[in-house]
Amino acid sequence: MTISAKADRATVTKADPRVRRAHRAVAAVFAVHGAVAGSFATRIPWIQEHQGIGTGQLGFALMFAALGASVAMPLAARIVHRLGMRTALRVLLALWCASLALPPLAPGLVGLCLAMFVYGGSAGMADVVMNAQGVEVEERLGRSIMSGLHGMWSVGTLLGSLVGVLAAHADLDARLHLSAMALVLVALGAYACRGVLDIRPAPEEAVPARFSFPPKAALVIGAVGFCAVFAEGASMDWSAVYLRDIAHASHGTAAASYTAFACMMAASRLAGDLVVRRFGPVRTVRAGGLLATAGGVLVVTSASQFAAIAGFALIGVGVAVVVPLCFAAAGRAGPVPSQAIAGVATVTYTSGLVAPAAIGSIAQATSLTVSFGLVTALAAGLVLGAGVLRPTAGTPDKA
Repeated sequence: MTISAKADRATVTKADPRVRRAHRAVAAVFAVHGAVAGSFATRIPWIQEHQGIGTGQLGFALMFAALGASVAMPLAARIVHRLGMRTALRVLLALWCASLALPPLAPGLVGLCLAMFVYGGSAGMADVVMNAQGVEVEERLGRSIMSGLHGMWSVGTLLGSLVGVLAAHADLDARLHLSAMALVLVALGAYACRGVLDIRPAPEEAVPARFSFPPKAALVIGAVGFCAVFAEGASMDWSAVYLRDIAHASHGTAAASYTAFACMMAASRLAGDLVVRRFGPVRTVRAGGLLATAGGVLVVTSASQFAAIAGFALIGVGVAVVVPLCFAAAGRAGPVPSQAIAGVATVTYTSGLVAPAAIGSIAQATSLTVSFGLVTALAAGLVLGAGVLRPTAGTPDKA
């Protein structure tokens, strides 16, 4: 996304109260965005049972979220160019929150596929714009905030999933639960967007292309993010199903597996900036890859409910800071940081939306255990690929 704000940066410094307010506002936006994902993840088993579909059909429906994101994410820059960043974020975040009500209301498999297309498309566009806002605020503050912002996203998923666990324990109809959450989150998102920076393109800036290939450096960095977000997306959407089908857990215990995952991700991301300052991005990601791999091994080798929950928690710890570090690395990857960041966002988040469909397809052909064997292998890829996140010589490591 090529959004020019150089002139505006010159007039707004880190001492400006608007920047501090924008930091709080974008943190709240990340939390609202995460709450949508967390709410949906805990009710996937209900949706599957309500639709009367198998794992393969569920995976097929979830694939339409990936398709929606792939189609819509490249359009985010054009929307920002036309509306300005604040209005674009307000509209796209509201659309994402409202889309939460669609999957449980969908009539049949075709309706569910259409609902997931809208869900994924709105998720991807809102995600690109809020990350662009976060990078802009980070630059004006002069210190790293991206790990903390993604930590707030995980806090949001945790809060959303906690409500989902309570709803699942109470056997609350997901149509009522997710519709109510959609209304609440639309309102919270609209309030949060009031404080974000209203960045607009320079008058001479050309309208962004509908689609452009990301720079090569962004693709390399995005490959590392792909591994982490695949593991994250698979755990988000399939951990509850895994606990129910493989470990024979109750609906409430199955939903708690995602809560454990989200809780560990939130804590790790909130502490991520301190860890990276101490050990650097490369060693941090390598250590995280080892933890995520260990968690994957625990998931696929144990039929115990509590061992599987512990495994998903370790995956959450291991992949927590990878995406924020990928965005930081992308910002240093070329002459147009926003373009590289958008490229990395497209690769990584499309991975997260592809993951559920891939897991479902593999599970249909083999088993969920084999599916999470793939997740474990990709987690190991973080250990091998962490070196691409090394800061270039002479560049301060703000990650």
